Amino acid sequence: MHKIKSFQLYSVPPRWLFLKLETEDGLTGWGEPIVEGRARTVACAVKELMEKYVINRDFNEIEDIWNVLYRGGFYRGGSILMSALSGIDQALWDLKGKSLGVPVYELLGGSCRSKVRVYRWIGGDQPNKVTDEAKKCLNKGFTAVKMNISGKLKFIESAKHVAEIIERVQLLRETIGNENDIAIDFHGRVSPTFAPILIKKLEAFSPLFIEEPVLPGYTGSLRLVKNKTFSPIALGERLYSRWDFKPYLENNLVDVVQPDVSHAGGITECKKIASYAEIYGAHVAIHCPLGPIALAASLQLAFSIYNYLIQETSIGIHYNEGIELIDYVVNKEIFEVKNGYVEIFKQPGLGIKMNEDVVKEAAKSNADWSNPIWRYEDGSFAEW
Repeated sequence: MHKIKSFQLYSVPPRWLFLKLETEDGLTGWGEPIVEGRARTVACAVKELMEKYVINRDFNEIEDIWNVLYRGGFYRGGSILMSALSGIDQALWDLKGKSLGVPVYELLGGSCRSKVRVYRWIGGDQPNKVTDEAKKCLNKGFTAVKMNISGKLKFIESAKHVAEIIERVQLLRETIGNENDIAIDFHGRVSPTFAPILIKKLEAFSPLFIEEPVLPGYTGSLRLVKNKTFSPIALGERLYSRWDFKPYLENNLVDVVQPDVSHAGGITECKKIASYAEIYGAHVAIHCPLGPIALAASLQLAFSIYNYLIQETSIGIHYNEGIELIDYVVNKEIFEVKNGYVEIFKQPGLGIKMNEDVVKEAAKSNADWSNPIWRYEDGSFAEW
């Protein structure tokens, strides 16, 4: 009765991939295995892992299934395999919670808070929209927002461009006031040389955190950044396991870890990353510009993790043109933001009831999103 009988994959707009598992007795569990812009590649990986290692397994054996999926191949880790594993893991936890009639956080040790603070991304690639989007967020109950620092950036930017960035952040601070928070995302677009210069000028606006100030791998440059600022440093959306986080935590290079529950091994691994971060005094803010399943899984973790700071949500962001995150669920009210928080879920499993009719109809669109390719004036590639 506990065996997994079948699975279905649905590629849906704006850029998400949903996985549905079904057991022999008709119980269903949902996961979101996705690398934004590589949905088809991840779907192939999910199919291979499901057919080889998960079909006919008891869904209660989550830890063993996780280890088989991670360690069962000679080559491990990376964005594609870990994202495929992540979605499967989410669906297994959803099944287990539903079978026992409890929310997933109860299976992770129980809740340690009654609500979770959330924030929303408000742009930055198109600077003139930042303050308008911030006002919309405040009107919808948010008390924290996150902005991209800029569009494409040169290795060393002009004084004029730097002044425009600082002016934009200052205007945002004046718009939302000191009682609300601003997180600033460098998005890996800022060169290791330019990052310390820019961060120093942004300290005056008391950012909640500076996200991904340099690309993963530039640990020496990150150490330089960390040594020159008191602003909290956040990173982790492009790290895929506790082993990937190890050098950043052990060298005290990060204040806020941001694993993505759809990229970093699912609920099972993200819970371990959070515990690992706690040893080093780091907080957790799971990365989630994704769909309803990933958001629900992130919140289940947030309810159960002591060192949780804040949760990202993509409700209302620009990717969601034509269809909104909450359109895929029946119980939309669980994601409602009240005074900056989402209240704890009471429903079993991940807490969401998927609207399968909407999912199936949306999947007919054959969604295939890719991130933009940016270039400088001389024709060379620019980081997005």
